[in-house]
Amino acid sequence: MSKIVYQGEPGAYSHLACAQFYSEYEPVACQSFEKAFEAVRSGAAQLAMIPVENTVAGRVSDIYHLLPDGGLHIVGERYLPVHHQFLGVRGAVLSDIRTARSHHMALGQVRKFLTTHDINAVVDVDTAGAARKISENEDKTVAAVASSLAAEIYGLDILAANIEDADHNTTRFIVLADTLVVPAIDVPSVSSFVFHVRSVPSALYKALGGFASNGLNLTKLESYMVGGSFKAAQFYADVEGHIDSPAMKNALEELAFFSEKITHLGTYPMDDVRLSQA
Repeated sequence: MSKIVYQGEPGAYSHLACAQFYSEYEPVACQSFEKAFEAVRSGAAQLAMIPVENTVAGRVSDIYHLLPDGGLHIVGERYLPVHHQFLGVRGAVLSDIRTARSHHMALGQVRKFLTTHDINAVVDVDTAGAARKISENEDKTVAAVASSLAAEIYGLDILAANIEDADHNTTRFIVLADTLVVPAIDVPSVSSFVFHVRSVPSALYKALGGFASNGLNLTKLESYMVGGSFKAAQFYADVEGHIDSPAMKNALEELAFFSEKITHLGTYPMDDVRLSQA
């Protein structure tokens, strides 16, 4: 069976995304994002499911620093509605809980719930890892903020369901592969790039002008410090459009005029959620 890797322990939201969107693949846990990238580069796995941003907690900054030199290609995007569960050991009740453990991004998405119940938040490395530790320690005063899958895997009770602060709480994942796969030109797509602008006045403004003049929607722009300088000369961009469309070719021609280097990371089908919001 082909494998899809994710960062975290079994029961993590990335694991949930793998099971939901790539059920025909065997999900494999990796200790870090770097190890997930390496598993795909080495051929140990065919795909990686990687979170890049959340509608409440914002971007996963580590990923944008790995993508430029990670050696992988983006072949898909998936939007996963995130429903946080409040997990305790068997027999615990909500009024017992004094401390909640989870990943910092998950804790940031349930602040209102924790404040309302006067529960102290403690940061853990991973949502599922927090659930595993709680199942091992059997302390009725400590709970985990994690997924329903984590509750199932580690034998925990759901003390409160769907405790996220915002109904729209959604994480966007990208799917990475070792080989570039581009959909047909008539498939609504997103294209991702990394580019270095030339060191001239207004270079970024001029470089991006081609997307606007060609009617292309730029939905993500991230800057990087490179070469030990505080000048943000390298950028990551997501653009709604196909790499082979006339509009994209015109925009990239203008981008190239003001850039030293452009790296195409991938062109991949839009997720249904993005399409519905278009």
